[in-house]
Amino acid sequence: MGATQDIWERALGELQIQVSKANYTTWLSNTQGLSHQDNIFVVSVPNIFVAEWLSKRLYSLVRNTLANIIGKNIDVQFVVHNQDQLQAPSLAYANQTDGGTSSKVRRGKFNPRYTFDNFVVGDCNRLAYAAAVEVAENPGHTYNPLFIHGTTGQGKTHLLHAIGHTAISNGLRVACTSAEQFTTEFVLGVRQKQVEDFRGKFRNIHILLFDDIQFLANKKQTLQCFFHTFNELYSNTYQIVITSDQPPKDMTMLSNKLRSRLEWGLVVPVQPPDFETRLSILRAKAEAMLTPELEKVLQIIAEKMHGNVRQMEGALAYLTAQAKLSGVEITPQIVNRLLTGTTGNHDTKLIIHTVANYFDLPTEELPGRKRDRNIVLARQIAMYLMREENNYSFAQIGKELGNRNHATAIHGYEKIASEININHKLHDQIAEIKETINSSKMATYCE
Repeated sequence: MGATQDIWERALGELQIQVSKANYTTWLSNTQGLSHQDNIFVVSVPNIFVAEWLSKRLYSLVRNTLANIIGKNIDVQFVVHNQDQLQAPSLAYANQTDGGTSSKVRRGKFNPRYTFDNFVVGDCNRLAYAAAVEVAENPGHTYNPLFIHGTTGQGKTHLLHAIGHTAISNGLRVACTSAEQFTTEFVLGVRQKQVEDFRGKFRNIHILLFDDIQFLANKKQTLQCFFHTFNELYSNTYQIVITSDQPPKDMTMLSNKLRSRLEWGLVVPVQPPDFETRLSILRAKAEAMLTPELEKVLQIIAEKMHGNVRQMEGALAYLTAQAKLSGVEITPQIVNRLLTGTTGNHDTKLIIHTVANYFDLPTEELPGRKRDRNIVLARQIAMYLMREENNYSFAQIGKELGNRNHATAIHGYEKIASEININHKLHDQIAEIKETINSSKMATYCE
């Protein structure tokens, strides 16, 4: 069991970089390596819903990740280890007066690395940081609700967990959940006719931390439940902190009543970091092994990768892992070759190829001139991913996809961007495509 769990911990470390934060937290964070024999790796999951989701959505990615670690092909099985535990992934719920069990809960639910002390503050996030510190130390009074918005990988979840760490150290009760977890538990409550029990989980807390509210899009009953939960917490002056990838005014899928409530307190953005902040983040991550040679490497990473802090940290993690595995020192020459090999033209070809494969289309159809509905959708998704993941200019996107003009690229990007938060199927499709792309990149990094 020990060796099996060690392998699974390594796999989780790689999977955390490859899948979205919401998917990792909801479906992978509470799993364990159970057994490994006869080329079958058994993963213990908390309930049947997680087992089914992982089998349908992440099976290939998990299997390939394990095969790379173990060094041979292997099959993966997801099993509910305790059949009595047929419930959805539970909310993170912790305090300091629960008979001595809270420290165990805190370690499991709040990332120990996500504290205020190791949050790198810059002009891009200074206001959000100050507001988060204020609500952690004086919840329910100054900024309630606190709404933090920004694109993926800018530190929103870091601030949420930092608030949680500070609050529970002050003896407060904290519930931390994501939109996907909240939805899963609510649906289960409806099926089992235990909605009141579900809502009751929020009645005796001081702070609610709610991550990625945009994923409640198009879930009318869940939104109604959240609306009532919000009202009850707010009327009792309990603190509410919410994150999203966009401000409330742009969340058209929400009712006017809920949007107005989200704007009652403070709405604060987290912007992509500038070069100095990116470099400070990398220095903090590499502090223990910082050398003059590595400082040059960090500057190269900070120059080449901007916009998404998580991708930047992932690049440093991959470089460090490669150095350990190969026994070579990380040098500017190595980092230039590695990062150049996974950006630019290679990335555009990878995106086009992956999207085409996902929709069972020949790769040449995306740059082609056909206007079939499925081809147009795939082409627009490719435009969206080139812009969202790599920040290519619309002129460059149009050129890569059949020398189309920039206006066509803008239209394709905006079409997907406007629908992804209200079309659950489209959101899932893009998430799966991203996971495949990240898996392919990982293979390139490790070559």
